[in-house]
Amino acid sequence: MIELPPLSIYLHLPWCVQKCPYCDFNSHTAGTAPPRARYIAALRDDMQTEATRAANRPVDSIFLGGGTPSLFSAAEIGALLTALRETFHCSIGTEVTMEANPGTLERGRLADYRQDGVTRLSLGAQSFDDGSLKRLGRIHGAADIFNAFDDATRAGFDSINLDLMYALPAQTLDMALADVRAAIRLAPAHISWYQLTLEPNTVFYARPPGDLPDEDACADIETQGYQLLADAGYEQYETSAFALPGRRCRHNLNYWQFGDYLAIGAGAHGKFTQADGSVWRYRKPANPSSYMQASATGFAEQDLHRVTEEDLAFEFMLNAMRLNDGFAEDDFRQRTGLPFECVRAPLRQALGLGLVQAPEDGGRWRPSDRGRRCQNDLQALFLPEPAGRKQRPTQAGPQ
Repeated sequence: MIELPPLSIYLHLPWCVQKCPYCDFNSHTAGTAPPRARYIAALRDDMQTEATRAANRPVDSIFLGGGTPSLFSAAEIGALLTALRETFHCSIGTEVTMEANPGTLERGRLADYRQDGVTRLSLGAQSFDDGSLKRLGRIHGAADIFNAFDDATRAGFDSINLDLMYALPAQTLDMALADVRAAIRLAPAHISWYQLTLEPNTVFYARPPGDLPDEDACADIETQGYQLLADAGYEQYETSAFALPGRRCRHNLNYWQFGDYLAIGAGAHGKFTQADGSVWRYRKPANPSSYMQASATGFAEQDLHRVTEEDLAFEFMLNAMRLNDGFAEDDFRQRTGLPFECVRAPLRQALGLGLVQAPEDGGRWRPSDRGRRCQNDLQALFLPEPAGRKQRPTQAGPQ
């Protein structure tokens, strides 16, 4: 009998005021009247489906993502959280995160979200420069970020994350560092600072901005930005995640530590481990109309499949090597059910390439500074045969 990993819930609310040109998430323009009541009813049906899979396991965290969840009223969010508590085994200490756009928050509403059970707020700031925000297609300005953050603290939120991006169109080193300094001055518990990437099926991918910082400029931004965050007391614990002591995001940590998570909502993806140790992945219909229609006949998961042993090892390493703390060998055995020998050879190769640090006295395998900079090279070492293992790099990225 294996010990099942921690369990989280991801609930997706798919509408935004408008689609940002860089966004590849499952989000849809809200229009004048998105069918929120019908969608909430479908979510409640979906909860019943997922409750069978949960099998009364305790839920460690809940994440309300989007889209823009703050388009939903506090009463609607409160009703969803009440339904989740009635359906699943949630404790008083369950972390409940809600994403919010500074341009969609109404003054006074945040206190209601907090009272209804949201314990952690993630504000999609992205930049404190009005010109950068306009180029990113954001509907808010820098002043909205400061107002939203002030409202959140007044409402009783002491766990706030700020999402920031760098390597933006026309962004200089000084502009990127000014964003970091502005975030630090607000002193949130957590900062997510990640590089803009041009993802397929986005406007930016189809028509790339011509003034993006080059690779050397990005490296300078990262080096100096990381130092600013460290000097301010923010510990980098994952590739893009920085937290004050004791304020790491439990929900995201569960992803990176290969925990289980249930999928509720249009386009939501899930992972669960059965009592026999098998690991399964699935997703829900992405189109909100198809998702709501499915609630009438029962949710038939799309792409429900058992993860193969080869993919299990790769997926575990893909996540674990994003963490500065890495992983212990027992973590790998417990979360995958596989012998550690499955990854020992590629780990030795990574060690020879300077991409990982060897554990001391039974400690943890960790990515090196070089490995954190060259994540693609590091992760490629663990790809299943034949696509990756036979074509592993002989040297790793930039020095």
